Amino acid sequence: MQYVPVPIDLLEIGKNIPVDLWDKSGKLLLRRGHSLQSEQHRAMLAAHEASMTEGDALAWTRGYERMLHEMLRDGSSAEEISRLTMPGEIPESDFLDEEPADLSGGWLVVRDNLQGLLYQPQAATAPADQLERLRHRALELLASEPDQCLFVLFQALADPMLGYCATHALLSAVVCELTAVKLGMPAPQRKALFRAALVMNIGMARAQDNLATQNAIPSEAQRTLIRDHPRLGVDLLRGIGLDDADVLDIVRWHHEPDAASARPHNQQQRHLLRVADTFVAKMAARKTRLAMSPLGAARSMVLDATGAEPVLASAMATAVGFYPPGTYVQLVSAERAVVVARGPRAHDAHVVSIVNPGGMPLTKYLYRDVRESRYAIRAPVNAEKIKVLVDFDKAYQALADGRA
Repeated sequence: MQYVPVPIDLLEIGKNIPVDLWDKSGKLLLRRGHSLQSEQHRAMLAAHEASMTEGDALAWTRGYERMLHEMLRDGSSAEEISRLTMPGEIPESDFLDEEPADLSGGWLVVRDNLQGLLYQPQAATAPADQLERLRHRALELLASEPDQCLFVLFQALADPMLGYCATHALLSAVVCELTAVKLGMPAPQRKALFRAALVMNIGMARAQDNLATQNAIPSEAQRTLIRDHPRLGVDLLRGIGLDDADVLDIVRWHHEPDAASARPHNQQQRHLLRVADTFVAKMAARKTRLAMSPLGAARSMVLDATGAEPVLASAMATAVGFYPPGTYVQLVSAERAVVVARGPRAHDAHVVSIVNPGGMPLTKYLYRDVRESRYAIRAPVNAEKIKVLVDFDKAYQALADGRA
């Protein structure tokens, strides 16, 4: 019989446990219907490597993932989600065979599923396989509509309440992929890089979301976690069965790409991930600082980078554009516009005005050709200075009408 480790940290003291718990030799530790009695009881189960049958694991995890996705859908805070524990009962329907989580939706569905995996990897069914499904779906969407991909993710980046960690990871992965293709990186190396980008911060996922919304600078404990999260992440990834040595290497050394212990052939991927990680982070606002514009972030990276990284930063800026879709610009006309597509060159863009010169939101978005002097881009605008909630469908309809 196949056994699966129990997510002991997700068991609530006094709450019914709806599955039998076994030790690694198949000896019954706790019969279903009983509960965890104390922290000492938890430690005892951990010492005996408490496990459950594969069928029980699938059914119990379905209930947990359903609750998690409902909380994400309802906009629960990272603190509320962190308190979620395994359900105390399992509906009969959850014991029925079913397909893996449906990833047929768009970018926000992928983002939500990635957030669940980053928050509670031990609770996921076949987490390494789930990571690969997420990578496959993300690349499928990216190949189909790269500009819409950037639009959705840059818009999501401006709203940390959605869950910054998953958005940051997904956008970093996409930026790495676009840049790696531009650099001519072979497909196997791009695959490892994309997977690593998705999970690079798994060692501090909840903490990263908390840091994105807290009013104070990081505490000493948070600084320690920030420093140690690559190592903690690798330990966690190994624990859930991810054994790709290249992915683990990139995650482990993405903050120290030239470390002597790192695998030599992954050096470019590690540097590229560090640049993407920094690029995306600079464009995310914090309570303690304003976000940079993409153009400002690109300039900062090129000026601050050393070694081979200025070349990577320049390639990244041209791959996503100086004004990426989903970000904002002010036009010579004094209108404020959202970028909806990249142009043929890095400094070009297709934009749609959403705020008139007087600062009032437009009910009908207007496509503006930035090649016309009166609609030329004057400057990028930080997302927090835009008080308008952008309608994706209206933006792309205006683009279609303007280019018709």
